[in-house]
Amino acid sequence: MKLLEKSMKSKFIHPVFVVYKLLVFVFIFLVSSPAATQPAELKSLWDIKKGNEKSDVRKADYLNITEEELFEYFDALPSFGMFHDNYFITGMPTNKVVNDNTADAKFQISISQRLTKSILPFNSTLLLTYSQKSFWDIYKDSSPFAENNYNPGLTLVRPILRNNQLRGVGVIAFEHESNGLDSISSRSWNYFVVSGVYFYNANISVQGKLWAGWLGDENKDLLKYRGHGLLALNYRGSNDRFWASAIINPTEKFKSINTTIELNYRPSNKANQYLFLQWYNGYGESLIDYNQYTSMVRVGICIKPSMRNFY
Repeated sequence: MKLLEKSMKSKFIHPVFVVYKLLVFVFIFLVSSPAATQPAELKSLWDIKKGNEKSDVRKADYLNITEEELFEYFDALPSFGMFHDNYFITGMPTNKVVNDNTADAKFQISISQRLTKSILPFNSTLLLTYSQKSFWDIYKDSSPFAENNYNPGLTLVRPILRNNQLRGVGVIAFEHESNGLDSISSRSWNYFVVSGVYFYNANISVQGKLWAGWLGDENKDLLKYRGHGLLALNYRGSNDRFWASAIINPTEKFKSINTTIELNYRPSNKANQYLFLQWYNGYGESLIDYNQYTSMVRVGICIKPSMRNFY
């Protein structure tokens, strides 16, 4: 009887222990990872054109570049690279007792392969993309994975220029997302995406994203909790050292709003790794528990793609 009670009782995890395990991982990650490996990005072009001057956040500055120069730059980038943020973070809930069942780790791997250069209609580029988001119960015995969400897709990308000024990026995609499970644990859907990023200036960008599609049998009400789109506001500090993002994702009929806050800080100009803090509050963070409310704060390491904060 005592053995049964012990197995059913959740072991309390002190927050200091969570931070300690994270610091160990961060140390190993920084020591074993190379310095900056990503190609030059739009920031580099911006600095060249503007002469390294700081942008005034009150002013709508734009990157002055001809269409020929821009597409030449995009086509010269490596065909294989990152798509969304790649990160490893761990943390605890803000609405529950912290123990081995509620604290966890989360990581995302996101890559893309360019299938064409800017030769498609409207000078768009076709990408093959793949993202995987995993939830890992590293504080439980045997450290099992709670769930893996797989997200392949085909994506058309087209920079938007007006009067030889880069104003944003337009994206049309078809994607699949599932957790790879069967029976009542299966979660999946296929959907189209229309997304756009608007550059207010070198520091501030806004992204809007809409989606619609076909839902799996076991998650027919997914959009009730995931809604039909999101709005992201991004701020980039000088020298690309600090990033802050706020992503709001209204549920269906705007009954509630799923919110994500992300803070990124790069400790060294020679590194491509950012110290990363993420707070998720709402529904739909994972597919298996999409209809369960969660509020998780996690910290760790993030490696950012050339498109930077793109959701």
